[in-house]
Amino acid sequence: MQRQQQVKIPTKQNRKRRTLSAVALMGLFSVVGATSMTAKAVTINVTDESGQPVNGAVVWFEGSQLTKQNAVTQLDYKMGQRDRAFTPHILVVPKGAQVSFPNYDSILHHVYSFSAAQPFEFKLYRDNPQALTFANTGVVELGCNIHDWMLGYILVVDSTHFAITNDQGVAEVALAKPFAQDITINVWHEGFANLDQPESMTMAKIKTNQTLTYQLNQSLFKPKEDFSDEFDDYE
Repeated sequence: MQRQQQVKIPTKQNRKRRTLSAVALMGLFSVVGATSMTAKAVTINVTDESGQPVNGAVVWFEGSQLTKQNAVTQLDYKMGQRDRAFTPHILVVPKGAQVSFPNYDSILHHVYSFSAAQPFEFKLYRDNPQALTFANTGVVELGCNIHDWMLGYILVVDSTHFAITNDQGVAEVALAKPFAQDITINVWHEGFANLDQPESMTMAKIKTNQTLTYQLNQSLFKPKEDFSDEFDDYE
C-alpha cells in the first residue's frame, strides 16, 4: 500500500513509496528482562530509532505452537464513527472476524476502502449499522467519501495473539503456554513508508512473564494535521 503526500485517504491511484535500505529491513530485537504486568503475558516495549516509546504500534505473534482462540475471532469488533472520526483509529482483528460499523453521529457517513485485502463501501446512517467479515489478512485503510479528513485502519492478522502499544510504547500479548518456540513477532505502524510491509523477527523461544524490547528499524511518518471542518453539517 503506497502513501499519499498530503492527506492519507485511500485512492485508486498509486502513491509514492519511500525505498527502504537493506539495513532497514533487518530489525533490532533484544530481551531486556523477565517481568510482566500481567501473568502469562509477554510484554513488548516498542521504541523508535532514537529509543523513544512508540504509541499505536500493533504487535502480533505467529507460530505453529500458537493455538488460535476461536473466542477471540468471535468477539464483537466495532469500527465506529463518532464526531466525524473513526473510533478506534486502529482496529486489530484476526482473520475471519466480523466487524460492525456503527454510526454514532447524527449525520451520514459513506465509509469505503480500496485496499486489496478488503475493498468495500457502506453508506451508514445512525439507525442502519452494517457489518462485514474480513477473510483476508492485510491492512484495510478506511476513508469517508463525505468527510475527506477521516482516516482509520483495520489490520487483519493471521493470529489471535495481538495487542497495540499504549502511550508508553508498551503492549502485552497473552500466551496460553509457559513458553513457545520459533515465534515470529510482527510489528506494524501507520507511520511505515510501506503500510503493507510489517517488520518481523523470529525468536527461538519466548517465555511468559518476559519483557522484550523491539526497536523499529525505520523512521516513521509524522501524523498529518487535522483537516476536519467543525462547521460541516452534511445530513
